[in-house]
Amino acid sequence: MLDELKDANEYIVSKIKETDTLILEMEAFALEHNVPIVTKEVAEYLKFLVESHNFKNILEIGTAIGYSGTIMGRVAKANGGKLTTIEIDEIRYQQALENFKKAGLENNINAILGDGVEEVKKLDEKFDFIFIDASKGHYMEFFNDSFERLSDNGIIFIDNIMFRGYLYKEYPKRFKTIVRRLNEFIDYLYAHHNFVLLPFGDGIGLVRNKITK
Repeated sequence: MLDELKDANEYIVSKIKETDTLILEMEAFALEHNVPIVTKEVAEYLKFLVESHNFKNILEIGTAIGYSGTIMGRVAKANGGKLTTIEIDEIRYQQALENFKKAGLENNINAILGDGVEEVKKLDEKFDFIFIDASKGHYMEFFNDSFERLSDNGIIFIDNIMFRGYLYKEYPKRFKTIVRRLNEFIDYLYAHHNFVLLPFGDGIGLVRNKITK
């Protein structure tokens, strides 16, 4: 089954024909410098999701070089909104600012340099879409603090939630705590939220703040 999923992902990636110069540039940079960015199939799904819902006010926890932020920021700009994005690494933060400028998004991005665990708590606005892709050991904290800032019927997109497949296969002992925390996090989401777990990329978790009338 795992081999079938891997083959399916590879097939999907083979069908994605990216032509955007900046996106291709960032993908090449990430590959050369070992920078973690969303996989191609996850990037396609992310773009589809934010465009389909016309999200306007977006929060990202984990900017890296601005790859996923550029995808979401373009949608927010088209809808007259903005992207707020948080990055803890100053070098990555500066690289992201350069890429946002190349994308013409500098006026539609609120880029914050700092620890997401602390910076999310300082935000006093609502977001209709929240993308979490930062330190896996803090996913529960990121989620709980950001969920308080999620608009009615808004969506939280959690990337890499299966952590390299270590949640369901043998893993190095040094990752024991992260694996335990992620497993507990997934159990918590299933028990307390409108949650779905999708097995592509490195695992995607989606939570909708569903408001019924």
